[in-house]
Amino acid sequence: MRLVNDEPSATPVAGSASGRAAPTTVNAPMAESTEPAAAPASRVGAHLRSHETIDIGAAISARNVTVSYDGRPVLRSVSFDVMQGEMVGIIGPNGAGKSTLMKAVLGLEPLNAGSVRFFGHTIEACRDRVAYVPQVEAVDWDFPVTVRDVVMMGRAHQYQWGLWPGRKDRREAMNALEQVGMTRYLNRHIRQLSGGQQQRVFLARALCQNADILLLDEPFAGVDAATEHAIFELIAQLAQEGRTLLLINHDLSVLDRFDKLLLLNQRVVAYGPTDAVATDENFQRTYGGRLNLLERADAALIERAQRERPK
Repeated sequence: MRLVNDEPSATPVAGSASGRAAPTTVNAPMAESTEPAAAPASRVGAHLRSHETIDIGAAISARNVTVSYDGRPVLRSVSFDVMQGEMVGIIGPNGAGKSTLMKAVLGLEPLNAGSVRFFGHTIEACRDRVAYVPQVEAVDWDFPVTVRDVVMMGRAHQYQWGLWPGRKDRREAMNALEQVGMTRYLNRHIRQLSGGQQQRVFLARALCQNADILLLDEPFAGVDAATEHAIFELIAQLAQEGRTLLLINHDLSVLDRFDKLLLLNQRVVAYGPTDAVATDENFQRTYGGRLNLLERADAALIERAQRERPK
């Protein structure tokens, strides 16, 4: 699966997201949360009991992950397991803590309580096995790097500090760019690309890393329907190859493509196989009854089917 890029390049835009907090890694010990569970653990799709231990057989195993900003809880005792080869979607309203959860899993946000393991190990012990595609808005686009430079960052763990990338590294970078349809922008400054093109470049960096686990924060933001479909086909292929994918997603028309859904609103509202979790009751509990997501999802699925129907 290779993506074909037909998006026009954007004109350079000033601005920087460099005011974000510096990455911080905290290995917090396992802890029992004092917060009540969001739903009984015996219920279909409910989250794991807080006393359960880390599953060392899981690709990602999170227990009691709790995060707060300035004393205000943002995530409350979040627990879940993602098995190797699964593609899991994180769904929830704005402000639910989705991006915070992903950063906490990666060790980029300090934990008040809880722990996260990748194949039974801390992130420090296997960082080269985990790739991250951030939101476009979270990147400092003033940093002077080209498309080639960004993708080559995915190979940094393969060669020693101070040494130039080798022929194999350059070949892997070109292969990744070809997969996402961005080879002709090889020497373009990253800031000169459109939002969809920038997202493709960061996906190429993750592919170039050859990681076992990919975490993607809204990878479809700013891309057109055709590109979204092609990216989904690509990451579905990665899952079939045994890669593990955890994605934050807002497009309700593609929920059926996930193996599992994690419905989040500061707590885990429901987690499990998509057909068991994607119920009207769970969506109402996640979004506070402000909208009927199943009706919107059904309409989106019909629209997608009509769009993809052969002409």
